[in-house]
Amino acid sequence: MDRILTTHVGSLPRPHDLLDLMKAQAADAAGSATAYGQRARTAVADCARDQAAAGIDVINDGEQSKRGFFSYVQERLDGFEPRHDPRRRPFAAERDAFPEYYEEYFRQAMDGGAVVPMVPLVCVGPVRYRAEAALQRDIDNLKRAAAQVPHADVFMTAVAPSGIGSNAYYKSDEEYFHAVGAAMRVEYQAIVDAGLLLQVDDPFLSDIFADPELDTAQKQARANLYVEAINDSLKGIAPERVRLHTCYGINQGPRIHDAPLAEIVPHMLKVNAGTYSFEAGNPRHEHEYRLWDTVKLPPGKKLMPGVITHASNIVEHPELIAERLVRFATRVGRENVIASADCGFSSQASYRTEVHPTVVWAKFRALAEGARIASRQLW
Repeated sequence: MDRILTTHVGSLPRPHDLLDLMKAQAADAAGSATAYGQRARTAVADCARDQAAAGIDVINDGEQSKRGFFSYVQERLDGFEPRHDPRRRPFAAERDAFPEYYEEYFRQAMDGGAVVPMVPLVCVGPVRYRAEAALQRDIDNLKRAAAQVPHADVFMTAVAPSGIGSNAYYKSDEEYFHAVGAAMRVEYQAIVDAGLLLQVDDPFLSDIFADPELDTAQKQARANLYVEAINDSLKGIAPERVRLHTCYGINQGPRIHDAPLAEIVPHMLKVNAGTYSFEAGNPRHEHEYRLWDTVKLPPGKKLMPGVITHASNIVEHPELIAERLVRFATRVGRENVIASADCGFSSQASYRTEVHPTVVWAKFRALAEGARIASRQLW
């Protein structure tokens, strides 16, 4: 390895005609499934081509076929039903601090352009995986697309057990999360068996430490449970084939109640993954690179810090990106750093993405140039 590789977190804006077909399929319109399947295949091919053209080394399918990074499991798992829960308040502390801002934000950015309503899932029966055929289509589409473009590796995202709804069926949360993990293991194993890198998305691990309703002991216990459930679901899968992503959600808000990375890292590093992804590009967290002066990265592990952010339409300067990468490389080793983004750019299938699609690709080109600059300095 003689340079810093580039990648991203997963979700990318979907073309509007694909969103139209996704919406029709959700409404069970006649003939929509076939048309949607065909367009999803070409959208993945286009997405892989665009990533390679922008200079991304480790590519994926842009989650083009998914309605959302966690809501897609409604189509893949038995045992859940959508339910509105008035007690569920994403970014609760932030919303309490800035109620006027978040009222407008959720109405416009989060809910305004969604293909389907984002309704939380509740477990009401035994959890089982039931969508092997849909999973295989996603794998086939990605492998077919990747074969047509230059790349260093290929990854596919899947949600962590902690991100799949709430429990109203199992006797305890421990039993529930392990049941969900056992079901999702089908997806995890199939991705790895296909020769792809598995990325497990767990922004909910970070959420724990910003939850105003939990005391310190409860936060620690909850985080331990999440990590235990992930590790149980990853048994037998080589850590070097696994990337763990955690972040603070797709929230272009003030972010003053984000938990510090120092609280999350001890739990993050317990996950049996080979690479760890976290936010480091937005101004609330850029300073936290200094944490790696004292936290030692375990042997054989890599960091995938965000050096471009999903929380702004500003395109970062390549020199700044290079500076961010060098900070990490000098602390954990140049061979242990992969350049990435803070989070996905379209976590939900939406006509209205917070970062404009044309800006996303400009950010990726800047990411690639910044990695080249950093590589010249480090090698």
